[in-house]
Amino acid sequence: MEEALKRAGRTDYNPLMASPVPTLYQWLGGAEPLRALIERFYQKVPADPLLAPLFASMPPEHFQHVTAFIAEVLGGPADYSAQHGGHANMIRHHLGRGITDEQRKRWVQLLLETADEQALPSDPEFRSALVAYLEWGSHLAVINAALPNDTPVSDAPMPAWNWGVPGGPYQPE
Repeated sequence: MEEALKRAGRTDYNPLMASPVPTLYQWLGGAEPLRALIERFYQKVPADPLLAPLFASMPPEHFQHVTAFIAEVLGGPADYSAQHGGHANMIRHHLGRGITDEQRKRWVQLLLETADEQALPSDPEFRSALVAYLEWGSHLAVINAALPNDTPVSDAPMPAWNWGVPGGPYQPE
């Protein structure tokens, strides 16, 4: 089994365990729990005084796009990249939005409250990885939202979040 996983490009196999380490997407239960989380979160947004202005013109399918993006980042299917243009497209959606740090913090807080409400896994390893991704991604959203709408965006690799840390610090060029 280890050789087959290596040939497939998988690096998450631990020979001390009976099976490969699950992705964060697998650990949270896959498509349905993630869809329910994001849908419920965006049902709450219009009543939130900090977040409502950011999403006032949100199309009805917005939560589906966010669900596909987060699923892909957490190790699920690459549907967002295939259907919506990957990480570069997500960056473009944030350009010129003027997201404040206060709004970013509230977005993370409300999403984590909703994760508790939806009974997503609460073990410290999963929550640590989830919080790390939400903090990292929301900080990038604030950075991108401060840029003008017409900022050129080159291809950007899709983030791939897992159980460990992402690497070194962000250093602007």
